[in-house]
Amino acid sequence: MSLRLKIAVAGIALLATVTGCSKGSATKDSSESGVTTVHYLTFSAAPDHLKDLDDIRAAFEKANPDIKVQVQTAAYKDYFTQLQTSIAGGTAPDTFELDYQNFVTYAQAGSLADLAGPSAGDKTWQPSVLASSALDAFKHDGKQYALPESFSTVVLIYNKALFDAAGVAYPTPDWKWSDETAAAQKLTDKAKGVYGDFQPVTFNEFYKAVSQAGGSFLSGDGKKATFNSPQGVAAAKWLIGKPGATMPTLTEVGGTPDFDTNLFKSGKLAMWHNGNWQFDTLKDVPFGWDVVVEPGDAQRASAVFQNGVAVSARSAHKDAAFKWLSYLTTSEQSVNSRVSSAWELPPLADPAKLSGYLDIKPPANRQAVMDALGKQSLQPVVAKQQQMQDIVDKALTKAAAGEDLQKTLDDAAQQVTALLS
Repeated sequence: MSLRLKIAVAGIALLATVTGCSKGSATKDSSESGVTTVHYLTFSAAPDHLKDLDDIRAAFEKANPDIKVQVQTAAYKDYFTQLQTSIAGGTAPDTFELDYQNFVTYAQAGSLADLAGPSAGDKTWQPSVLASSALDAFKHDGKQYALPESFSTVVLIYNKALFDAAGVAYPTPDWKWSDETAAAQKLTDKAKGVYGDFQPVTFNEFYKAVSQAGGSFLSGDGKKATFNSPQGVAAAKWLIGKPGATMPTLTEVGGTPDFDTNLFKSGKLAMWHNGNWQFDTLKDVPFGWDVVVEPGDAQRASAVFQNGVAVSARSAHKDAAFKWLSYLTTSEQSVNSRVSSAWELPPLADPAKLSGYLDIKPPANRQAVMDALGKQSLQPVVAKQQQMQDIVDKALTKAAAGEDLQKTLDDAAQQVTALLS
């Protein structure tokens, strides 16, 4: 899976309208009296971790013989369209996966069940197993509307063979932007189709770069866009300075699926800003590679993606649905499956329980995944998320094409501020 294209739901107003007609889809199994079927929709399991999820499901059903789980999967690019359509049509699954930014939209729309009631009735529920900060991330107006399921971090992945061939020292945790740029320039050989760096010029990279420059994307009260500050300008310059210089042009990248993944796997890319979900994809490449925490400028700020799991507000069997989600997020079976398969990691309160993850090679420096959590930059989330992302993406594209950077960011900040009112 290439670096995620964050696709938000089409609109909070539509969700608020259609939620009332959703009835949920958990039903009594017609062939097994007294057995409740809970439907679960996921995007993160397919295609690489379907067996892992099936092992977790089987263990849950063995421990809870009165509950059956029916798993449905959808690709991330289609997932939220499918979920929204099912809510509108009254066929929403009982439980479903949400990433952090979309969680806010669904919670505001009233599509999610308050988990206080179901959790109180589940004697196996152990919230202390999960990190308190992760639980808090999936609260809205003080209520727990989803359970944190997994996290992943973006790191700097590098091709050791290309560094060795060019006589360039490997990246270190002390690197700043200037160090990465200097190395990327030495490693780029366009005649051979080799590039020193790859970082998408998108909203997802920009908000993080603003933090790395010491700035903020939005004001403290969330009512004003502030990414047109000097720090925001520096962040945009950092990103748009790469295409055509130390990475392929935006035109060359185009809409080619997994362009960056294929470039790195072919041995033609020296440094790659991407996430730990790529580790399994790269385990068999014919060259040495490793990872390090991404360089910052004024400070460290790593992108951390979080997934949660929720119960539909209209599910007919919330208690059974919660039991499944509790098992999915905190059981020993689930934790072991995720760690051993290099799936996205569970956000546990005790990091020692993830120690086995660090022993899996490659990469040698898996500790960077954990270290990135220390200085994380959470994505700014607003009700009109997709509109905000589109505005910023268009502004960055214009700036990369040569339009005045400050004016472009000023105009984009004005448009985003208007969305916040």
